[in-house]
Amino acid sequence: MGQGLSIQKCDFMIPENNKSHHTEEISTKKLIVRRGQPFTITVRFSAPVHNYLKQMKRTFLIIQTGPHSSKADEIQAEFPISSLGDQKQWSAAVEEQDPNSWTLCVNTPANAPIGQYNLLFCASKSPQLLGDFTLLFNPWCRDDEVFLANEAQRQEYILNQDGIIYQGTENAILAQPWDFSQFEEDMVDICFILLALGEHSQREKDPAQRRSPVHVCRAAAAMLNCSEFRSLTEYEPGQHHNGTPPSKWLGSSPILRQWIASKFQPVHSGRCWVFAAVLCSVLRCLGIPTRVVTGFTWAHNTKSSLSVDEYYDEDGTLLTQDKSARVWTFHVWNECWMARSDLLPEYSGWQALDATCQEKSKGVSFCGPAPLHAIKEGDTQVDYDVCCFFAAINAKCHVWIHKADDTLKPAFGGTKYTGNNISTKSVGSERCEDITQNYKYPEGSLQEKQVLDKAYRNMKELETTSSMSSTQFIFFPTALEEPVNLFIHFQSSSLQLGQDMTLSIEVFNHTDREKATHLVVGIQALHYNGVPIAQLWKEEFHFNLHSNSVNNLKVSVPYTWFGKELGENHLLRLTAVLRDEDSSFMYLAQEEISISDSPLTIEFPENVVQYEPSTARISLQNPLMEPLEQCVVAVTGRGLIYRHRNYRLGSVQAKSTQELEIPFTPTRAGPRRLTARLTCLQLHNLKSYRTTSIAAA
Repeated sequence: MGQGLSIQKCDFMIPENNKSHHTEEISTKKLIVRRGQPFTITVRFSAPVHNYLKQMKRTFLIIQTGPHSSKADEIQAEFPISSLGDQKQWSAAVEEQDPNSWTLCVNTPANAPIGQYNLLFCASKSPQLLGDFTLLFNPWCRDDEVFLANEAQRQEYILNQDGIIYQGTENAILAQPWDFSQFEEDMVDICFILLALGEHSQREKDPAQRRSPVHVCRAAAAMLNCSEFRSLTEYEPGQHHNGTPPSKWLGSSPILRQWIASKFQPVHSGRCWVFAAVLCSVLRCLGIPTRVVTGFTWAHNTKSSLSVDEYYDEDGTLLTQDKSARVWTFHVWNECWMARSDLLPEYSGWQALDATCQEKSKGVSFCGPAPLHAIKEGDTQVDYDVCCFFAAINAKCHVWIHKADDTLKPAFGGTKYTGNNISTKSVGSERCEDITQNYKYPEGSLQEKQVLDKAYRNMKELETTSSMSSTQFIFFPTALEEPVNLFIHFQSSSLQLGQDMTLSIEVFNHTDREKATHLVVGIQALHYNGVPIAQLWKEEFHFNLHSNSVNNLKVSVPYTWFGKELGENHLLRLTAVLRDEDSSFMYLAQEEISISDSPLTIEFPENVVQYEPSTARISLQNPLMEPLEQCVVAVTGRGLIYRHRNYRLGSVQAKSTQELEIPFTPTRAGPRRLTARLTCLQLHNLKSYRTTSIAAA
């Protein structure tokens, strides 16, 4: 800036700027701001400015972002420093000045590409670097495509780092804690590395595309599982990996930090809830309102046919003849909030985004972002992948019995509906919110029929589905051919660990003639994605059903018969297959149950104050009739304890209780969560959590 005059110091006023931009939890050392909202800096010169006014013909700022390997893949803009800035464009205005310093207000456009920028000052031929800053999406700015009008929703879907992911079954939904940790140290840098590699994998190098939340969502989802630098590998049931089983993860930051530390080697291993949780962390960190969503009875990879088949043998054992298309007990994905400038206005709002490896979506292995409005209305032609989401939650599942002579027979009463109890954490609480109405109209309603008719017309792939799926079943409608119905009632839809199962089975004969019947009742352990683990128990019954009568059966199954073979999600499928000995018609009823309730409980003192030492108590109650061996309790709690702690308990005797005292000194005020996870030889995937309010010092 002329002979002898230079910039002595530039103060980015990080505490003030980051607080006003809702990024103070991300960093107190780096300037991190949101687009469409001004920030303030102070430039201090080495000498009084008025001595050099003649040499300062034009003063302006320059911003730069991108890899800078060529002019084509970088963004650079220069804009004058004036007395009045333009709030819609890159601009700068002098707010205050004294002989040796200027205080500048810098405006960023609401559609500026997010990224990490250099800021330079120029009043002569040689620009001088003031420093660098990070620019994020801005849900607080009305002109940003991710603008979210409700402050409570912004607090939940951008700023909240404590999540809940729902698992279990549609009749027994279980809450699992997750630490999104999107504002942990280095997370924002990791997220931009992940975004850049995701763009590289899709051969999209233009940083200007980062102005679009659609582009950022797709690039981040691609990075998780289907690029050469993918962050996570999908865990296949029955396969052994050297890494961490999906059920052991408690949060996103250890996964992403391991990926960075290993120089982009995939982390072993993830399941759908891990993919969705990590993607939620990345998108919240970048400023896109995001939540994790669970749907039950999800028809995976139906190839948009609106039909999926399940196969059982004559004893009711689930088979895996069709390994790609099957009904998952539950599936977890994301929703992101944004305006869709690439589509009609009615498609703005929540968008479904699924990072789990699946059907190809224009060359990549994820789905979305698909507008929820389009999914609900059956607008299956809309980008991206609306047809896949629509099929997964609207497909009818037809059940077939694979007989010993290698023929297939339809199982009457076996048809079930998919896409039930779609759930997410509610705003500002730990309550489960059912959002099924955002995806579909009520079963059997006129609106549902109209939407399904529209979708059938739109989805051309339906014409190529197998005759088995699309026509054979139509020839065997249960109501017309045979009015016998089989109903199964359980003592409860969920069981506690160690609890015996009591089944109440009612078989109805609605005909005017006696029926000779054969009934097989069985229990099978399942992975959450419908893959069977093992047949655990079965029992056969032969009896005659009198006309217009009901037969009641009571069966007790000891926990020891099924408890040792449970998978990581503690899911069981109960089946009952009834054969009419005269007609050979087969009837099937099925129910999935989950074993719930963690044996861990957490208690806090009544009053906990910031910076004051305190103690929490964790109790482990062994619910089994045998000792729990090699017990380890892992404890985490951001703002409560430093990092991750492991407590080795050894053996815990049958039906006994062991307590742990957890000393901690809270460093942050407000609601804070403590999470505990138990691992031992007998039990898997047992977590507990408790939130307490920390009083400010």
